Amino acid sequence: MKNNQSRLWLSTLLLLYMTGRILQLFAERVPNLIIVAFHVIPPAFFAVIHGARIYRSRGVLVFAGLCLGIGTIFESISLRTGFPFGHYRFTHLMGPQISGLPILLALAYVGMGYLSWVVGLALLGGENKPLSGRRIVLLPLMASIAMTVWDLSMEAVWADIDHAWVWRDGGSYYGVPISNFFGWLFTVYVFYQLFAYYLRNREPIQASKDHWLLAILFYFLSAVGNLLLIVPSSLGDVFVDATGKRWMISHILWTSHLVSIFLMIPLSLIASFKISKQRE
Repeated sequence: MKNNQSRLWLSTLLLLYMTGRILQLFAERVPNLIIVAFHVIPPAFFAVIHGARIYRSRGVLVFAGLCLGIGTIFESISLRTGFPFGHYRFTHLMGPQISGLPILLALAYVGMGYLSWVVGLALLGGENKPLSGRRIVLLPLMASIAMTVWDLSMEAVWADIDHAWVWRDGGSYYGVPISNFFGWLFTVYVFYQLFAYYLRNREPIQASKDHWLLAILFYFLSAVGNLLLIVPSSLGDVFVDATGKRWMISHILWTSHLVSIFLMIPLSLIASFKISKQRE
């Protein structure tokens, strides 16, 4: 795919994603599955097209395979045993499921997983160089943090306000167990580390600053999209978790906003700055 054509597709997918975030404002009039699809599908396709430009088709397919495979394995284990995330079940909000696991959720690992990888790569520097030395371990750790921060911004919203899944035993983070975030950190670290070993000492295709910045912009816009979250008028003011504990929905939204403003947005801005400072 030629560079101009690739950029057009990537920009279109970015716009489609933002369309989905804007549709959140009309959640009571737009079917939930359409909003979810706009949240998940554009980032997944973006990851494949953007990643192929850097890691070739084979490399991005390895990345997608690791995300889907490892993510699905650990989600399936947790649905049955509670490890590593905790005990929960999915509702039908996210559409078709296989063995209790929504297909769209699996795709979310690919899209946001890739964007978090690029943010981590930019923060460490050397994005157009082979992966070697300490960066083989540091990059998966940095990317895992970026991915877990994203989940921190969205988890309670999806569980408590959208009711996409239900936590059986509640938890201290607005009805979400803290084990969920350690589970995320562990799960994404596993597939990032495996991908890092795959890339070890491989020469990436040289990409322009603009190409890298598009992926970081996508991560940034996912944070901005969180600021558009509102409470449907039909929902009420309080969420009651599985243990009967009551949580103010306005507090859940404000926490999502604060995580986005003070964690996700700074990560993307610092990553953008470091990319911009690199020589072509």
